[in-house]
Amino acid sequence: MWRGVFPAVTTKFTDSGDLDIAEMERCFGLQIDAGVDGIIVCGSLGENMTLEPDEKLEILRIARSAAGSKPVLMTICESSTRRGAAAAKAAAKAGAAGFMILPGVPYKSSPEETLTHVQTVAAAGGLPVMVYNNPIAYGVDVSISMFEELAKNDLIVAMKESTDDIRRITDVFNTFGDRFDVFTGVDNLALESLLMGAHGWVAGLVVAFPKETVAIYKLVAAGRLDEARAIYRWFRPLLDLDVSTFLVQNIKLAEVYAIQSNDRVRSPRLPLSGTERERVVGVIEKALENRPELPKIG
Repeated sequence: MWRGVFPAVTTKFTDSGDLDIAEMERCFGLQIDAGVDGIIVCGSLGENMTLEPDEKLEILRIARSAAGSKPVLMTICESSTRRGAAAAKAAAKAGAAGFMILPGVPYKSSPEETLTHVQTVAAAGGLPVMVYNNPIAYGVDVSISMFEELAKNDLIVAMKESTDDIRRITDVFNTFGDRFDVFTGVDNLALESLLMGAHGWVAGLVVAFPKETVAIYKLVAAGRLDEARAIYRWFRPLLDLDVSTFLVQNIKLAEVYAIQSNDRVRSPRLPLSGTERERVVGVIEKALENRPELPKIG
């Protein structure tokens, strides 16, 4: 059902802390112009837990307008199953193409609780679901045996694989064949995952570097691995910024330099400052100074 590069887009705010609709329209448009295959809104990178329900639906509307015929998935990240189900119903009514569902964070649910949460939210929304599995960040591993149960549900069509264990990709294919669309969700394991057969990339740094991200995916699909590796090696220091407690601040700072956006975040987050900001700016500026010329593809 889903293939390719799906940006987990950032949420843009004005100086007063409200949604910056015009800037999101511009930034989402840059993604579509670069050739991404879909958009995921209100994820971890989109500062989900700081957003109000009506704001999430407004961001969905903006993304749908930018995406045209390409799918826009709404992230469902709620601490209660009841709120998750309500959010899924509202997003389905507002035109989402599907959902990316997380366990009921921050509670570290048991396998039975996790499965019940995901299945209940999926049923409430009634649309195709990508299950986001990130045990490192959220403390809950949706294991292979749990996916065997989820495989019985036709609404569960995909997984975002963020275990940080590249072996899991092979385990999934050995167990399920082509039952699930498999997306890598760790930027600095993306090429490795694609080479092991992942169908797509839920990407973070793509919001600042969309053309490079799309190029890597398309080059791998075309079997042009040397060219993909060359771009990926250049990209790696930037991709490492995604694997951090401060991924939102890091990636928004990359947007400042790469696409002339801003790094406003919603509290309790604050923009990077001091020596850490200097370090991240150094990584970004070095990459921009050595930005590769991209080959023609297709």
